[in-house]
Amino acid sequence: MTAFLNSPIGLLLVNGALLGLTLPLGKLAREAGVPPALWAFVISFGAGLVLLAVTYAQGGRFKVTPRKLRYFLITATVSYAVPNMLLFSAIPHLGAGFTGIMYTLSPIVTLMLSLLLGVRKPNALGIAGILVGAAGAVMVAATRGEAGAPADLFWVMIGLLMPCSLAIGNIYRTMDWPPDAGPVELAIGSHLAAAGILLIGLLATDGSAAFAALSAVPLLAVVQVSSSAIMFALFFRLQSVGGPVYLSQIGYVAAAVGLISGLLFLDEHYSILTWAGAVIIVIGVTMTTKAQRKPA
Repeated sequence: MTAFLNSPIGLLLVNGALLGLTLPLGKLAREAGVPPALWAFVISFGAGLVLLAVTYAQGGRFKVTPRKLRYFLITATVSYAVPNMLLFSAIPHLGAGFTGIMYTLSPIVTLMLSLLLGVRKPNALGIAGILVGAAGAVMVAATRGEAGAPADLFWVMIGLLMPCSLAIGNIYRTMDWPPDAGPVELAIGSHLAAAGILLIGLLATDGSAAFAALSAVPLLAVVQVSSSAIMFALFFRLQSVGGPVYLSQIGYVAAAVGLISGLLFLDEHYSILTWAGAVIIVIGVTMTTKAQRKPA
């Protein structure tokens, strides 16, 4: 277990696979009438609560300081509440597989922000990777979802906002990581904060009517909470071991899981241009990854 917890590639594959599972589960929940904000709440509240219970059961503590509270609230907003709202709103219009492809843009946007903010100095390969990935993104966006059923451009733009929010979160979590906090503690605080933000929004709108929709998918909710709790327990560990750009590549694995599950279980179909764009994005991600290993 110790070897796994110190293995960036192992953590990356497990995190990415569990993140990819969120795509078909989210689509099934939306088809059952569960609002996007409620499903995002289920993920954050369930994961935060399970991790908190396990922490106390193992004799650990969860301590909140002003510095950590700031971290929790900002991370909750840009890494969980906003991208999950975008994700579950877009999936019914774009398909689980197509929305998953949006995840693959996160490493490219993360590197681009790293360059702009001075977290990482630019090199030629990194800039080339950004340009290649952007070209692939344009190709994918042009197909606008499933073959034969193009979505409105509005939903494509909503999908593209998701990797931007994730990238901001990737950079922020690394730059402002509290020195006295561990990965699981940060996961607990950030998700409970995200759940609080989403709950306020739910109570201000649908209220009890929204929560009634969960009664139609109890097993789906249990599966989602369980997978999310495991993923986020490992998520911050991957952040610590691999760094923000490496972490952002979980979208690569998640997209593959989303596409495969969409094809096999949700009867989704995509055009050749979508697949070609996805391959070009992968090439861009590979280039940006290699750029991180080269001296600036």
